[in-house]
This record gives sequence, C-alpha cells and structure tokens, in this order.
Amino acid sequence: MLHACKPVCSPSQYPGLPPALFEQLGLPAGAADIEYFIANHRLADGEHLHEAEFWTPQQAGFLRDGLAEDANWADAIDELNVRLSA
Repeated sequence: MLHACKPVCSPSQYPGLPPALFEQLGLPAGAADIEYFIANHRLADGEHLHEAEFWTPQQAGFLRDGLAEDANWADAIDELNVRLSA
C-alpha cells in the first residue's frame, strides 16, 4: 500500500532522491540498490516516467498521481525522472 510522504523522506546521499521513495515503490532502498536501479533502467526519448515498462501498474499510478497532484513526493519523483533520463 502506498502512503503519503512522512518525515523519512529527507535527503540522503542522493539529494532529492530519498530512499523512502524506493521503499514507497516497493523496491530495495539501500544505497547500492538505488545506484543499481538507476544504472540499469533508462527512459526512452520522450517517454514519461510512469509509462516505462519496468513499473507495475501500481507503481506507475503512484508516480503519475504523485506528479499530477503535486504531492509530497513530487520533488523526489521529478528527480527520479531526471536520473532515469540522463
């Protein structure tokens, strides 16, 4: 179940990309896990973050809604988008 951002969403060694976002997505959230995920997942040119084939429908919905609603997670989701587009 996805929950609203709590104080655990503070920046870590990944400024703007808190491990709590990965936990919220049901993904491993250790530093090495985050590095691995970013290194092994890329968005195609023009692809929206929530459209990527590597998300489950629930994850895609969370990402889409988090940005559309400008939720507490919006900054972290935007940063993830930047990292996967690089």
